[in-house]
Amino acid sequence: MVLSALSHPIVLAPLAGGPSTPALAAAVSEAGGLGFLAAGYRKAGAVREEIEAVRAQTRAPFGVNVFVPGARTDDGDALRAYVADLGPEAAAPRFDDDDWEAKLGLLREARIPVVSFTFGCPSREVVGGLRAAGSEVWVTVTDLAEARAARDAGADALALQGVEAGGHRATFVDRPGPEGLGLLALLRLVATADVRLPLIATGGIGDAAAVAAVLAAGAAAAQLGTAFLLAPEAGTHPAHRRAIASEAPTALTRAFTGRLARGVVNAFMTAHPDAPIAYPEIHHATAPLRAKARERGDADGFNLWAGQAHSLARELPAAEIVRMLG
Repeated sequence: MVLSALSHPIVLAPLAGGPSTPALAAAVSEAGGLGFLAAGYRKAGAVREEIEAVRAQTRAPFGVNVFVPGARTDDGDALRAYVADLGPEAAAPRFDDDDWEAKLGLLREARIPVVSFTFGCPSREVVGGLRAAGSEVWVTVTDLAEARAARDAGADALALQGVEAGGHRATFVDRPGPEGLGLLALLRLVATADVRLPLIATGGIGDAAAVAAVLAAGAAAAQLGTAFLLAPEAGTHPAHRRAIASEAPTALTRAFTGRLARGVVNAFMTAHPDAPIAYPEIHHATAPLRAKARERGDADGFNLWAGQAHSLARELPAAEIVRMLG
């Protein structure tokens, strides 16, 4: 497995939506960890260009993360009411599958060392096709039932996401009021069950002591995203960087995308506490609002994804972060 060849048991989280860059993925891999590209929100052609950019910078293994498409919202009235409340600058909500089939075809062709999935479990046929092309397949899970489903689909490894994690919750189905397992509890539940796959722990890990803790609890590696957001190679917006470096609280919200996610609390989040479950419809509706807020440098107008331990992040080159954590 790729994990056994790493110099450091450090995996970069995919960081979709801006912070993910080929330079960041390549730097982590070159330093002896496992870099990742985020294919979420990108067309297959753009993902191809980023894969080529990583391969131009390193020969070390890396991974690509893909969003598993879900279902259209079944509460159109709540969605329409929410979008109307956003004001006239919001876009029309729409559903899409994030270029799913084209990305799968690209990844089979490109023979990526690791392909990981978030927001669901791919079918056995999808997993088998990627494995036949030479890729390891990892699935991100948030509870024991999801871990067993991923095992049964043929996954090679599991990324266990605790509720402390920044960004979107990786749950197969976003539901109102689900129990959110902390990383340590989740890790021990899966490690002592009948799953028997390598486990990558993610969520709220911010320093070397936390990496050591999850390794002691049964993980083969730690996956970190927020810890890399201040690296110069990351595409993190300056206002987002300032929020990461602060001690501001985080919370879970659906306000920006219609799917539960953790970020630093800001005005947009508090103004829309009751956003319905409607992903990616709300993501597309709020996209122009978030883009204009980024242009203004307005940290109160766009998502500031961050894990609970975000203030532990350091403004260092990615390679130095890998060595510090490992």
